[in-house]
Amino acid sequence: MPLITLTSDIGDNDYLVAAIKGQLWQMMPSCRLVDVSHRLTPFNYPQTSYVCRSTLQNFPEYTFHLVLVNLFENNNPHLLLAYYQQQYILCADNGLLPMILEESPEMVIGLPIGKEKRDTIAVSRIFGRAIKAVNDGDPLQKVGVSDLQIVEKNPLQPMLGPDWIDGQVIFIDRFENIVVNITRATFERERQGRKFSIAFKRGEVIDAISETYADVPEGEKLALFNAAGYLEIAINKGNAAGLLGFVGYSEKESMHLQNRLFYQTIRIFFN
Repeated sequence: MPLITLTSDIGDNDYLVAAIKGQLWQMMPSCRLVDVSHRLTPFNYPQTSYVCRSTLQNFPEYTFHLVLVNLFENNNPHLLLAYYQQQYILCADNGLLPMILEESPEMVIGLPIGKEKRDTIAVSRIFGRAIKAVNDGDPLQKVGVSDLQIVEKNPLQPMLGPDWIDGQVIFIDRFENIVVNITRATFERERQGRKFSIAFKRGEVIDAISETYADVPEGEKLALFNAAGYLEIAINKGNAAGLLGFVGYSEKESMHLQNRLFYQTIRIFFN
């Protein structure tokens, strides 16, 4: 009875998510399906990587993570099935896998597309057959093609200086809290015990790390490390992205604002 998570940029306003689940249930009637999100912004690899990476660490061993994002960026003849720290990740060969893992998996194989139609339902069938084979005990080498050269895209990393660090906005949640690609480990390593300040427009500054939103009065800004271990800028019961000048995605604006969001930065000064 495999456990399968579903993450996609498909949205939830048509039949596709239900159809994908139907395909999986046809092959594995007893499989358990968990929706992570179907509202990821199309083409936003840093956002997808953050959501998927944060998901992996919370699931039992040998969970299958099905990532249906930007499936048709290229005409590669295969999809990917990777094994990483006792988890399975299935996605297109579009550069997303290296961004999610930020290192090489123990094993990655190609799942041939063959003469299947290149549509989301056909892709879900290919992934479903691979999941069923692995769950039934087939070794990965027999499920697909080994020794594969995959598309590589570099993870979005913070920029480092002797007394500063620049982080990029990778996610803005429904509360308009801003998630930055700086982990607690990176922050402490670069900080080296020094005081710090995070500067914003209009001269606003944060110079302390909070543990909860309630550490500051309502309407006050704060910085904390969220449950996934990433720096988060928030306003207690307020809209941090809007009030501090950061722009979130909307369905209509996503393509127009894509680059603007990726390269908005938050600088931390150490002294």
